[in-house]
Amino acid sequence: MDTNSLVGLPLEILLVEDNPGDVRLTKEALREGKVLHNLSVAEDGVEAMSFLHREGQYSDAPIPDLILLDLNLPRKDGREVLAEVKEDAALKRIPVVVLTTSEAEQDILKTYDLHANCYITKPVDLDQFITIVHSIENFWLTVVKLPPHEQA
Repeated sequence: MDTNSLVGLPLEILLVEDNPGDVRLTKEALREGKVLHNLSVAEDGVEAMSFLHREGQYSDAPIPDLILLDLNLPRKDGREVLAEVKEDAALKRIPVVVLTTSEAEQDILKTYDLHANCYITKPVDLDQFITIVHSIENFWLTVVKLPPHEQA
């Protein structure tokens, strides 16, 4: 399956974020963008893994082309989610962009050790936050060639 939005198929994005304000800002910034997409939101790590494994209410969930992952999440934190995604043969090729408030060197090192595709610190400024989301969209959804989905 070709995930290229140029052929009319929307790209699937999973945002794993527990802050409603950041969810709203991300949705707004992506809506302003140029890429046809569907955005799904998981509010914690347990919900994210249920979505990715298509369990329960997520049995018909799309396979994401890109995961935007916060680190500081309730129930199961982003580091655990990242480790599980990158250890799962069916999920490990999905690019994971860590988008978090942490600037701690240990978090940066740990997430790259867990094979995050990139690490971005969320700016506190609203305009800068929108600029960051646009940059993610421009790079990951227009420049990068994303891997095709494995058919189950």
